[in-house]
Amino acid sequence: MLKLRLSRGGTKKRPVYKVVVADSRFARDGRFIEKVGFFNPLLPKDKKERVGLEAERIKYWLGQGAKPTTRVARILGENELMPMPANGNNPNKAIPKKERNKKEDDKKEEAPKADAAPATEAPKAETPKEEAAKEEVPKADAAPAAEAPKEEKK
Repeated sequence: MLKLRLSRGGTKKRPVYKVVVADSRFARDGRFIEKVGFFNPLLPKDKKERVGLEAERIKYWLGQGAKPTTRVARILGENELMPMPANGNNPNKAIPKKERNKKEDDKKEEAPKADAAPATEAPKAETPKEEAAKEEVPKADAAPAAEAPKEEKK
């Protein structure tokens, strides 16, 4: 499977990446088919020298079925070579541990209050579909209960 991905170069703590087309089985910094651009994350976002891409070659490889990695897809989206990918999950791991624990404690305190509130609200009018579904559920529960004692008698 072909991938459009980053291949790391540069020195220790000074990365510079090549945007390459490679077989997914090859090593990250190993063999690749073609270099189609570069990415320098150390430069400010507004500098032109931060990203350089060969648009025609990238479009060709995308047409051949090459799949970009998430980071490359984002770079291509910012440069309008493909639609911008949807934002990924922003997990709680990104929040410092102390702040995360405070938020969890706040949620635990609010949970009992939230449970009590719906009990005091007036019941909402149900649609005919919901009423039919509620009627079917007890019938389904009653049938296995009637069969169960027969099996126990044997």
